[in-house]
Amino acid sequence: MLSNLKLQPQDKILQLIQMFREDPRDTKIDLGVGVYKDANGLTPVMRAIKSAEQQLWQSETTKSYTGLAGEPAYQDAMIGLVLGAAVPRNRIAAAASVGGTGAIRQALELVRMASPDATIWISNPTWPNHPSIIKYLGMKMAEYRYFDADSGAVDFDGMCEDLAQAKAGDVILLHGCCHNPTGANLNMTQWSEVVRILQATGATPFIDIAYQGFGDGLEEDAAATRLVASSVPECLIAASCSKNFGIYRERTGILMAIGETAASQPVTQANLAFLNRQNFSFPPDHGARLVTMILTDDTLRTEWQTELEQVRLGMLSLRTQLADALRVASGSDRFGFLAQHRGMFSRLGTTPEMVEKLRAEHGIYMVSDSRMNIAGLNARTIPILAKAIIDCGI
Repeated sequence: MLSNLKLQPQDKILQLIQMFREDPRDTKIDLGVGVYKDANGLTPVMRAIKSAEQQLWQSETTKSYTGLAGEPAYQDAMIGLVLGAAVPRNRIAAAASVGGTGAIRQALELVRMASPDATIWISNPTWPNHPSIIKYLGMKMAEYRYFDADSGAVDFDGMCEDLAQAKAGDVILLHGCCHNPTGANLNMTQWSEVVRILQATGATPFIDIAYQGFGDGLEEDAAATRLVASSVPECLIAASCSKNFGIYRERTGILMAIGETAASQPVTQANLAFLNRQNFSFPPDHGARLVTMILTDDTLRTEWQTELEQVRLGMLSLRTQLADALRVASGSDRFGFLAQHRGMFSRLGTTPEMVEKLRAEHGIYMVSDSRMNIAGLNARTIPILAKAIIDCGI
């Protein structure tokens, strides 16, 4: 049986990690891996997480299973964080998941159960796991234009033209904030137009929000998701705690499914629990419990929000420093869009050949589509990167 298996394509980012490790150059820079790093190149444990873990260690009395959909307190805390009061709670079904990726997988499985012929519309470009999971599940997929490489901004006219082709029953996958891989975001006026298109076509929005708090602030980053969710009959939301709580390895996420009325909530909730049972039974609880403690304790929440804001402002500063360094090195403002992008990532807008040239000649490691992890930079490496970009003729 096992001899019938075929070798699967290696993950490109994992390949980059290995190549970076084997590169002996002191000036090498890793901008590929999608995790937050501080100025020392470390992914630290947030202070509020440390405090919550100490409290949990003293108070926890059991390691028994939690519920199939996770703890209700975690669901309520995350719904409050992402949606606020935008949607009545009795319309929302929710289930804890194995990270944000697990929430995406569960959402797509839910769509396949409810509407097997649905087409999933994804942005071009998008996070590679989106099309990978859709293809693996054998679902229909279409792309909508999103990024204009020349301007480094959203191709909004192209996006709207493509989304208008969606049909009732289709699902439109949207990035709630800090678009991955481009860093280019819609403004609220543009989001209102997306809502109008959703209402006109009858397509269902599916929002992936993995970076709340990394862009313009916790509330600001949730504004688009709240607008969409409050404006359409049904909505799916996959949220991750990996980045904004820094608990990557705890695999803490949640799927929210918003129905048109409260009457549909019990059936949807039962289906979310059923899907969890089929895939992993009970979701991991440690990270979810820490998140719950932080979001429901005023002292812990204040400490967490303070540190998260420091992280956000630090990344904005790195963006400004890089744009300024490139302005000086190039004698133009053609890289000014980097300071306007938000979140961990930006897309430089160059070719795979130029990306390879950056790696081979300067030890600059980024994904072949020119996605850079801005959080991988610091004051020492910014001038090195700026010089390399100009030297390569980008």
